[in-house]
Amino acid sequence: MNKTIHRAESRGYADHGWLQTHHTFSFANYYDPRRVHFGALRVLNDDTVAPGEGFGTHPHDNMEIVSIALEGALRHGDSMGNMKVLRPGEIQVMSAGTGITHSEMNASETEPVKFLQIWVLTDAQDHTPRYNQVELAPAKRNVPHVIVAPEGRGGEHVGWVHQDAWFYTLDLDKDRVVEYRMNTRGHGAYVFVIEGSVEAAGEELGPRDGMGITGADEFPIKGETDAKVLIIEVPMEV
Repeated sequence: MNKTIHRAESRGYADHGWLQTHHTFSFANYYDPRRVHFGALRVLNDDTVAPGEGFGTHPHDNMEIVSIALEGALRHGDSMGNMKVLRPGEIQVMSAGTGITHSEMNASETEPVKFLQIWVLTDAQDHTPRYNQVELAPAKRNVPHVIVAPEGRGGEHVGWVHQDAWFYTLDLDKDRVVEYRMNTRGHGAYVFVIEGSVEAAGEELGPRDGMGITGADEFPIKGETDAKVLIIEVPMEV
């Protein structure tokens, strides 16, 4: 088993006034040649956007983009005509494919919005652009809860991407141990702690710490406190 730990305080950080953002991997003005990607996982940004502010219309292509709302409400608009508001309990999945433009704005004039923006490398170039917003099914505590899967392998309340990638949330009780098992041999898993503290594969991880794990078919995650964890399983050869 190989493990690469990224502590919360080691992430790239930018304060734009209207936006406070932490970058687990190289992004925008933050560049670290050791932290460009983890297999097919290219971007993991932890964003807080001020009331009434946001990302104006901008382009993307050939990337699978997943947004997970943590607090507040995020207003999405795109060149395909979609106008949606994303809230906690929902995820947004977008295949940029041959090219799209979109905007992401705080839908509130009084409260900040906090969300995770995640990019996964696509399995092929020039897919037809696609947008989907999914209301997640209720999660059971101490059980990995799938929220994103490869095309055709999820379900009604699961987003899908053009890649053999799986996203799970895990709401973990203190002292409970859960074994995470890879869906595909040779994949890696990136464990990101949203809240609380855990011991993952023998390593202590606190809030917003992340760790990439390769060379294992399964590994344990133990709650050091009550915790919420995001697990992103991706191919390592891309």
